[in-house]
Amino acid sequence: MGNITELSGLGASATVTLALRLILEAQGQGDPGAWVTTRGRCFFPPDAEANGLDLDALAVVRVQELHEIGKAADYLVRSGAFGVVVMDLGPEERLPERQLTRLLGLARKHGTAIICLTLKAEATPSLGGLVSMRAVVRLTRQGSGQYACELVAVKDKRRPPGWRHKEDLGGPPGLC
Repeated sequence: MGNITELSGLGASATVTLALRLILEAQGQGDPGAWVTTRGRCFFPPDAEANGLDLDALAVVRVQELHEIGKAADYLVRSGAFGVVVMDLGPEERLPERQLTRLLGLARKHGTAIICLTLKAEATPSLGGLVSMRAVVRLTRQGSGQYACELVAVKDKRRPPGWRHKEDLGGPPGLC
C-alpha cells in the first residue's frame, strides 16, 4: 500500500472489474474504499454488489469536471479513512506532477493504494514518473458468458515489467 497504480485499457477491457476487485480485497481487510469519477462515468452498482462488493462501505464521489478528480482524491486520501481510492480518469492523459507528488506522499503516509483508471493504448506513457506500476488490461470472450481478463505490466518499479496475470471471469448478468 501507499503507492499509485495505473490500469489502462482501450475498448472492451476489464479495468473497472479489476479496480472493483481491489476494493473488495480492501473491504475484506476491513478498509473502506472510494471511487472518484465524473458525472458522466461510473461502474454499474448492481454488478458490483452481485460480485460481493459492500456498497455501504464504498464512497462514490462524482465531480462535475475531469480536473476535479485529483482534488477530490486528495481530500479522500488525506482523511486516512480509505484503504484504496480509485480515480476513474477515462481518456485523461495526465495529472499535474505536483498533484501526483502530493497524492503519493499522502498515500504513503496513510497506507492507501491509489488506482488510476485510464483509457489509452499500451504505447502511451504512464501518468508520470511517480506511478509505481502501469498495467494494460485486456478482455477477451471465451464463450457464452465467459471472459478472460489479462493484466500485462508495462511499467513496474518493484520487479521487471512484462509480467502477466490472467483470470477467467463470468460476465455480468446483462451480458451473459
